[in-house]
Amino acid sequence: MEHIFKVINDFFEFIVPISDFLWDFPTNIEFYSNIPILGKFSFALILLVGTGIFFSVKTKFVQITKFKTGLKILIKKKTSDIGVSPLASFLLSSATRVGPGNIMGVTGAISVGGPGAVFWMWVSAFFGMATAFAESVLAQVFKEQDGDNYIGGLPFYGKKILGNKRAAGILLSVCFILYALFTLPGQTFHLFTALGSVAEVIGGVKYERTSSVYYIIAAVIFFSVLFTTIGGIRRVTKVTDVLVPIMAVIYMLIVLFIICINLKLIPYFFTEVIRGAFSPRAIFGGAFGVALAQGIKRGLMSNEAGQGTITMAAAVADNEHPCEQGFVQSIGVFLDTIVICTLTGFVVVLAHLWSNGASGVEWEAIKNSKLDVYLNSIQYLIPGQSLDAVIKCIVSLCYGLFAFTTLIGLILFTEISGSFISTNKHFIFFLRLLGAVLFVPFGELTVLSGLELGNLWYISDFINIMIVYANVPVILLGTGIVTKTLDHYIRKKKKKFISKEIGIDTEVWK
Repeated sequence: MEHIFKVINDFFEFIVPISDFLWDFPTNIEFYSNIPILGKFSFALILLVGTGIFFSVKTKFVQITKFKTGLKILIKKKTSDIGVSPLASFLLSSATRVGPGNIMGVTGAISVGGPGAVFWMWVSAFFGMATAFAESVLAQVFKEQDGDNYIGGLPFYGKKILGNKRAAGILLSVCFILYALFTLPGQTFHLFTALGSVAEVIGGVKYERTSSVYYIIAAVIFFSVLFTTIGGIRRVTKVTDVLVPIMAVIYMLIVLFIICINLKLIPYFFTEVIRGAFSPRAIFGGAFGVALAQGIKRGLMSNEAGQGTITMAAAVADNEHPCEQGFVQSIGVFLDTIVICTLTGFVVVLAHLWSNGASGVEWEAIKNSKLDVYLNSIQYLIPGQSLDAVIKCIVSLCYGLFAFTTLIGLILFTEISGSFISTNKHFIFFLRLLGAVLFVPFGELTVLSGLELGNLWYISDFINIMIVYANVPVILLGTGIVTKTLDHYIRKKKKKFISKEIGIDTEVWK
C-alpha cells in the first residue's frame, strides 16, 4: 500500500513547480521581485485585491452601507419550500470558509510576516466583502430550480456571462469538481489528526498510526461523511446549521477566555499589529512588503472571496431579491477573517513566542510548524498546567469540526457544480460516492500509512489558482448585472426581484 501511495505522489510531482509558478508569478522573476512593495505581490493577489477595490467603488461600499441589512436578513426567520433559508445558506458557505486555514493559515502568516500580517488580513477582508457580494448576486440571478432545490454558482453564471455557451459552463464545472475532490484528502488529513490528538489527550498516551484507535477514527470519519452527504442538500444544511454555530462559538469562547486572563496584553496586540503592518521587526525580515503580502494572501485564501468556491452555497438560498444573499455572503467574509482569524491572531501575537524566552521553547525550533506555534502559544497564555490538556482537547476538536464541515460542504458543492453537466440522479449519486467513498478514504489511508503526500495536495492549489483566473474575469464581465441588480434593490425598496426589469430573462426570477 505504501508503495502505491508513493507512486501516486511521485506521479503528481510535476504539479508542484506549475502551481508555485502560477501562484507566485511574476514575483518569481528577478526584475519584478526587486521592485519595492509591488515586487512582493503576485498577479493572483493583485487580481483579487484589485477586484475587491473595484467592486467596493462600483457598489459605493456595499460592505458598509448594507452590513446592517445583511444582519437583519440573517436573523429573520424564514422557511422555504424550494431551496434553503438565507441563514442556512450562510451557514453552509461558512462550513467551507471556516476551516483549518483559520488556525494554521493565520499562524503561518504571522510566523513569516509578523503581527502586522493581521492588519493586512483585515484590509483584504474589507475589500473581499465587496467581491463576495458581487459573485453571490450573480449566483442568485442565474440560479436554476431542480425539484425542490435551487442550484447555481460559477458554472451557471459563467455560461450566461460568457455568451450563453454551455461549453464554458462545463469547463468551469469540471474545474471546480477537480478542485473540490482533490482538496478532500487534505481536509481528511486535518480531521484525522485532530481527532487523533483528542484521543491522545483523553487516553494520556501517544498512539501509533497503526493502532486500533486510528482505525476506529477512520471508520467514524468515513460513515459520518457518507451518511451526511448521501442525503444531499437538505441533510448537509441540517448538519451545518448545527455544527457551524457550535464550532464557531466554542472556538470564540476559548479564545475569549484566554484573552480575559491576559487582559494586560491587549494593548500589546494592537500596538504590535499596527506597528508591524508598516515596519516589521528584523526577526521577520524587516521588510514592509512581507507582512503586507502574507496578510493579504492568507486573508483571501481563508475567506475565499473571488474564488467562486462559495457561489454554490449562495445560489441554493431562497431570497426575495438576489442582493439579499450578496449582503449575507459579504458578512460571511467578515465572520471568517475579521472575527475568527483575528481571534487566532490574538493567541499567536499575545504569546509572542519569537521574543519571549520565558515560554520555554526556542522560536527557531518551532517557527516552521504552524501547529506547534499555535499550541505552544495557547500553553504559554494559560497559567499553570491544569487546563492545558482540556484546552488542547477543545481546540483540537474545533480544528476537527472545521475540517469536517469543509469536507461535507465540498462534496455538496461538487454535486451542485456537477448538476450543470447533468441533473441525472445516477450521475449526482456517483459524484457523492466519488467524494465520500474514494477521495475521503484515500486521505484516511495516507494517514494510516504515515504519509502526507505533499505533491498530491498541490493539485488543489493548482486547481484553486485556475478557478481564481477563471472566476475573477467572469464576475468583472458581469459588473453591469451586479450594479443594475443593486440599483433595482435600492429603487424598488426591497420589492421582489423580476429579472426582466434589468434586461435579463430567467426562469426563476419571472
